[in-house]
Amino acid sequence: MGLSKRILITGSNGLLGQKLIQQLHPHPNFELIATSRGENRIKKLKGFEYHSLDICSQKDVNDLIDQTLPDIVINTAAMTNVDACESDREACWKLNVDAVSYLIEACEKHQSHLIHISTDFIFDGKNGPYSEEDEPNPLSYYGKSKLASEELVRKAQTKWAILRTVLVYGIVEDMSRSNIVLWAKGALEKKQNLKIVNDQFRTPTLAEDLAVACVLAAEKEAQGIYNISGKDFMSIYELVKRVAAYYQLDTDTLQEVSSADLDQPANRPPVTGFVLDKAIKDLGYKPHSFEEGIATLERQLL
Repeated sequence: MGLSKRILITGSNGLLGQKLIQQLHPHPNFELIATSRGENRIKKLKGFEYHSLDICSQKDVNDLIDQTLPDIVINTAAMTNVDACESDREACWKLNVDAVSYLIEACEKHQSHLIHISTDFIFDGKNGPYSEEDEPNPLSYYGKSKLASEELVRKAQTKWAILRTVLVYGIVEDMSRSNIVLWAKGALEKKQNLKIVNDQFRTPTLAEDLAVACVLAAEKEAQGIYNISGKDFMSIYELVKRVAAYYQLDTDTLQEVSSADLDQPANRPPVTGFVLDKAIKDLGYKPHSFEEGIATLERQLL
């Protein structure tokens, strides 16, 4: 790869966005352009461009990409709260679909390589873990919006890659929302009574692993769809028990329940998780085990 390609990240204030900034700064092959809504939340790293960007504004997207001329765009921005997407469908579609169409159009104009993040929630969870070739059938509005964005990306007249992921966890500066590992640790430490589903199965993903996969896709100019997740397959109930075991916390307050007992607004796919062979072979992706992931998080909490 030639020297110093320009790489633009959307959603740089989010969990994955911040991990990408950490991975790419400094990087011998990339000049970094970070974009997110509002002020830059990453205070500890300096020496990269930051632009406030609302990707729901077509004009702002076009103007910024015309101005910065990125070789690669990594789109990490999305509305990912599954129940909020169900209740505010307009906001969900705006950010997860319309905004993606604006990014595609701007990338096509400059022939930028678009790397787009998607989700296991495009599947109905009847036949997981899934490979890249399996047929999507989303159960929730969130899943439908992410599948619609994938369909747009696949038609793009520029280089593209879609990285699908599962239940991302990690820790960064000034986090706007928690994630399942941190939440479970906090709740177990407080001995809260917890109802945890035992009929949803996932391959939880360390945010660092997903960020590394994005960088690998950029470096290798990867095209097509790739599954990126952790390698350990477990129920949500087992996940919380493994967090408890790692921190030697009491599990007496844990109660196993089924998804039906929780009565959540959006349907969740029962069994997802990913087959990772393609990403391992083509990208050199090397996911951590779940316990290694918790250890990574723990080092950052110190």
